[in-house]
Amino acid sequence: MPKQALFERTTYTTALDDADLDVRTGSALGIIGESGSGKSTLVRLLLALDSPTAGTVQFDGRPVDAAAKAQSLHWLRRETGIVFQDPYASLDPRMSVGRIVAEPLWALGVDVDRRARVREVLEEVGLEPDMADRFPHEFSGGQRQRIAIARAVVHRPQLLVGDEPLSALDVTVRAQILELLSELRVRDGLTLILVSHDIGVVQSLCDEVVVMKDGRIVEEGPTEKVLLQPQVAYTRRLLASIPVIDPGSA
Repeated sequence: MPKQALFERTTYTTALDDADLDVRTGSALGIIGESGSGKSTLVRLLLALDSPTAGTVQFDGRPVDAAAKAQSLHWLRRETGIVFQDPYASLDPRMSVGRIVAEPLWALGVDVDRRARVREVLEEVGLEPDMADRFPHEFSGGQRQRIAIARAVVHRPQLLVGDEPLSALDVTVRAQILELLSELRVRDGLTLILVSHDIGVVQSLCDEVVVMKDGRIVEEGPTEKVLLQPQVAYTRRLLASIPVIDPGSA
């Protein structure tokens, strides 16, 4: 590499710009857009994993400051849970399922019988309680994602965020996990934010949807209206380019 490259001016890319968004308590919001559209950045700001260079983030009326000390964000961690895309990479292979699921209880200081809570939540996600003594490598991809969901909700958060939680699964398993998320949302009164490329999943699970392009929200509204009657040309092109999987066909 030429030496003069060391002295080149640093350039910056705006990952999110003028994204004004309200998520109603108890609702399910889908976030769709091409890769690089700002979906993951938006989620990271909502969960205080990144700090905005301008603007504010609030959760239940309280300001969220990602630059604050970890202890001051304890309340936010208590109220949120996240499920990641890859069920194989998101679980520590050295830990038993029981320890993995119980980890948020220890980290957040939740005062419950941890062993009983773990067994309870494993049943809620469709696994046997005695699976707590086994290790991640003993499970299929779908079972691992159920474990990841159990870990995300074991502390009974208000908000559950799914960052492409179904994309690494085959169609049949995807439909089963979709049904599980729907059941958890209704039973526990969860607010759900779902990032997904799967329009069928968003349409089945989400009340509202936002469409992102180049770090901006270009369209938003009730799911049926946006997906069936898009008003923006970009949304129409996006919907035309994404294969639609009907969860009910599995």
